[in-house]
Amino acid sequence: MGKRILFLFLVIAAAGVAAWGSWHFIAQRRLHQSSAVSTFDNSTNSTSWAVAVEKVKADRGPGAYMAVETPPELRHYSDRHWFLATQVAEIAKYNVHTCQDYVDLAGMIQRGELVAVPGVTDSYVLYGVAAKADDSPFTKYQDDHSIELYSEAQLNDAYQRINAKRSNLSTEIASLKVQLGKLSKRDRTKQTELQKQIAEREQDLKSTEEDKALLDQFYGQPDSRRKLTSDYEALQTLAKNFMGRSYNIDDPSDRQAMKANLLASLKPEALRILEEVASAYHRQFDRPLPVSSLVRPEQYQHALSRVNRNAVVIDTPPHSTGLAFDIDYRFMGGAEQTFVMAELARLKNEGRIEVIRERNANYHVFAFVNGTRPNDELIAASLEKAGADVEEANHATAEPTNVKSKPEKAQTKTARSKASAAKSKAIKPNSKARKRR
Repeated sequence: MGKRILFLFLVIAAAGVAAWGSWHFIAQRRLHQSSAVSTFDNSTNSTSWAVAVEKVKADRGPGAYMAVETPPELRHYSDRHWFLATQVAEIAKYNVHTCQDYVDLAGMIQRGELVAVPGVTDSYVLYGVAAKADDSPFTKYQDDHSIELYSEAQLNDAYQRINAKRSNLSTEIASLKVQLGKLSKRDRTKQTELQKQIAEREQDLKSTEEDKALLDQFYGQPDSRRKLTSDYEALQTLAKNFMGRSYNIDDPSDRQAMKANLLASLKPEALRILEEVASAYHRQFDRPLPVSSLVRPEQYQHALSRVNRNAVVIDTPPHSTGLAFDIDYRFMGGAEQTFVMAELARLKNEGRIEVIRERNANYHVFAFVNGTRPNDELIAASLEKAGADVEEANHATAEPTNVKSKPEKAQTKTARSKASAAKSKAIKPNSKARKRR
């Protein structure tokens, strides 16, 4: 009897510990999610952001998630390249600069070409912006390579580390080969293990040689070396006073925070459109409009394309201009989606934006520089750059019609959960889908 009581006590104690651990884990995760906005130093504060996000995610109640029909203005054209070509045409028309990396983005902000977007206001909240910003060192993005930025002293240290690693690996490989040569044919298990170790070391050595070759390629020439070290110094100077805060770009957490603030930027033309739509939505539903993406440098865009099939990988991706932003409709009820789409359709009909409702729960919005849509001739001339084949591009002369679509049911909680779970897995990029935005 005593053993049974003891066993029952242990079970209850274990259950209590497990419950506490689960609660602690959830609480910490919520705290982390709520405090994530602290990296946006231009926002009000993390509490305001957390309250805004709760309003965004709140259940709309029974009947709210009714079927919605996408208006023609937010559907794909019969020629799917026309949507992207319209944005490419606008970029070409005004020779809009597209930022390559965080260093380039910082320069655009310093020159006033981009403006800071607050993390939270009464009418909108940044939810998902800078989600992929990491704490890795700042790099220059050139010729599809990411080149780490160094000061002169750091560059010398990098070369010393590489040379030491090469020397150590070469010594280890030679030693392992000597050991292998001394084994008899009967020592097959030991032979296999040594061969595996040699192969691993040789792969490490190959990777190290590639790192050195990359350094030599970009830092080996005096002009290139001066430019890269100068970029590091300029970024370091900016970091000392950026968005009202000082950052240490050699500290991982500071780097991540600074990257997040850099990504919270837009062209003034795009910000005006965002504020107009957000104000209308807030007046109607008393909720902040969730904005999931703003400017994205090409370097960031390429990294994002590995998990987001809609992230464009052409030469001039719209988000890299600062003229594009995304609105997240995952948590909106049917009436909300219909209202927002009507507002966006109105702006498109006025010639001020290009827009589409994407299947991954975003409205992609691109603002035209002077509130005027580029003409069909310029759009047709941009089709090839937007991914269309040469023959298709040569025969296009006028705007195609929009594809008809059936009403879609607004996502329920279950559907949102499934979508979120699927989204968390790495998605293999699809060449056609990736050219949408």
